[in-house]
Amino acid sequence: MELGSIQTVALKELFPGEATHFTPWLAQNLEMLGKKLGMDLELESTEASAGDFSADIVARDLSTNKLVVIENQYGGTDHKHLGQLITYASVLGAGAVVWIAETMRPEHKSAMDFLNQNLKESLGFYAVEASAIRIDESKPALVLTVISMPSEASVVPDISPEPSEAKERYRTYFQSLIDELRETHKFTNARTGQPQNWYTFASENSKVYRYSTSFAQGGRVRVEVYIDCGDKAKNEQIFDCLLQHKEEIEAALRCELSWERLESRRACRIAVYRDGDIDADSETLADIKNWTIQNLLKFKAVFPAKFQQCG
Repeated sequence: MELGSIQTVALKELFPGEATHFTPWLAQNLEMLGKKLGMDLELESTEASAGDFSADIVARDLSTNKLVVIENQYGGTDHKHLGQLITYASVLGAGAVVWIAETMRPEHKSAMDFLNQNLKESLGFYAVEASAIRIDESKPALVLTVISMPSEASVVPDISPEPSEAKERYRTYFQSLIDELRETHKFTNARTGQPQNWYTFASENSKVYRYSTSFAQGGRVRVEVYIDCGDKAKNEQIFDCLLQHKEEIEAALRCELSWERLESRRACRIAVYRDGDIDADSETLADIKNWTIQNLLKFKAVFPAKFQQCG
């Protein structure tokens, strides 16, 4: 068997400028970074204003709704960029910061580890080394290696007003749900269940719509497509267009949907419901999880093409 040889490629060969080439490319390919970090990242802005300074990339982790500040750097890490990250996080109210460099100096890895150990749930620090390789004359490939990150126990925000026992039930349920969605179905990058009664997932165009599941009021479980492009009139226009294809969509999904225009809100919702709540026995919760997964997968198979028609 003839094997190829791995060759290292300088990042500047792929992206001549960090600010002019690498940052714009990464902003359009956040899923690659999200897979490494266990996040469903949606781009908010590039060169985002943070007082008198600007952050390279600001994204949102849809699974936690936290802002994520991403700072890129060619070469080895330095004190200046560490200070910038902390400044950007404080000004923008970020829940996580990501420092990407070609080489993470041991002192800066130690600093990131120290911050993760002592800040606990309030802010997560991620250190990522970026490199590029090719095998013989193949196309080059970008390699992202996580050097430092919070432990899973420290990235769960205490955001729910529910008693701690209820929080733990939600966390346990959603941990099992996202693990199966990620490992078996490649549906999400998320890794950590949250102590809340809902979970949101990225879509093919998360700026327009997202997938979500929740334990809704009245003892019901919901799987939905949540339409929100930031403009109420546009949301309603998309919703009305999809509604015109109601019979076709419901036939493809093999279920009757709840079409909710949500007149008092900016967003619109298309959902399917079943009975159930988090206090159910383990057998019922397992059935709810399977029902949720089946419907999320069906939604993902049917809705993207319909949104393209109505976009």
